[in-house]
Amino acid sequence: MTDALKRLSDEGVAIWLDDLSRKRITSGNLAELIDQQHVVGVTTNPSIFQKAISSGDGYEQQLTDLATRKVTVDEAIRMITTADVRDAADILRPVFDATDGQDGRVSIEVDPRLAHHTAATVAEAKQLAWLVDRPNTLIKIPATKAGLPAITEVIGKGISVNVTLIFSLERYREVMDAYLAGLEKAKAAGLDLSLIHSVASFFVSRVDSEIDKRLDTVGTDEAKALKGKAALANARLAYQAYEEVFSSERWAALDKAHANKQRPLWASTGVKDPAYKDTLYVVDLVAPGTVNTMPEATLDATADHGKVTGNTIAGTYEQARAELDAVAKLGISYDDVVQLLEDEGVEKFEASWIDLLNSTEAELKRLAPSEG
Repeated sequence: MTDALKRLSDEGVAIWLDDLSRKRITSGNLAELIDQQHVVGVTTNPSIFQKAISSGDGYEQQLTDLATRKVTVDEAIRMITTADVRDAADILRPVFDATDGQDGRVSIEVDPRLAHHTAATVAEAKQLAWLVDRPNTLIKIPATKAGLPAITEVIGKGISVNVTLIFSLERYREVMDAYLAGLEKAKAAGLDLSLIHSVASFFVSRVDSEIDKRLDTVGTDEAKALKGKAALANARLAYQAYEEVFSSERWAALDKAHANKQRPLWASTGVKDPAYKDTLYVVDLVAPGTVNTMPEATLDATADHGKVTGNTIAGTYEQARAELDAVAKLGISYDDVVQLLEDEGVEKFEASWIDLLNSTEAELKRLAPSEG
């Protein structure tokens, strides 16, 4: 084992785990990852919960109780997922305290079926924050057009947010703008800005998956030479945007009021193409003030053979812009790719949520006590 994870952490990258299950909590595995692998946060999403709960491991007793109470399937899922997030938040509380609230965070997502409904997203975010009732929770809101005003509203109420499903540079700037607008609302309401935190989850590997597919269709040597470059270029230019926004005059006024920067979080960091090194979206996206949320396989790969060589984003912006321009010159539309990925992202989470509803409903029926 190398000490790549410590070096990553020393470079200012917060290492979060992109997974959660009750077994991971009760077995002591999560505590072990915090203690030994420099993990300082956890992200969840509908697909993660669908996989965890469908496995059944550790959920039978709670499902039996919920079936006995005859709760709705929606309520059952919220009871189960918030229980896991609450327990994980308690395990991470020492990290939260030691980092003044920056890390030690657990994310839970609003119902993905609300992704295009602003008011319902705000209402759900408030409900989730109340249900989990832990200061180290982040409520995940997707960066859809309807999600943007919801982010402002929720931040304005003092609730910390993880903005998810960001693929495009333009949308990322809109997300940062929504965050700053939320902080301004919170400040006007007299809230303590130092207690409000946010990350912006910028998705990485899916960009390569889609653009590489289109480069293969073009099929020229020039196209092949660009494979595996778009996702890193996109993320690096996102970091450039972050540096610009959080050195602006608008930010300076909030900084004086003790506001926290909204950190970029690299999401979807598991490599989809086996031709690429399995640590690609970790070691090539090292920069201070970032978060990298990794599936366990990526975490293990980085710990085992990751080569952390310092900041791998500084000085890359010109090259990154040139690579995205080269892709565009081959007739591949950036706007089309990022919109497709956002639409697919919402659809995938919604499909996972519906699968979870269906499998949980079946379990509730199976475990329901017979009448009489």
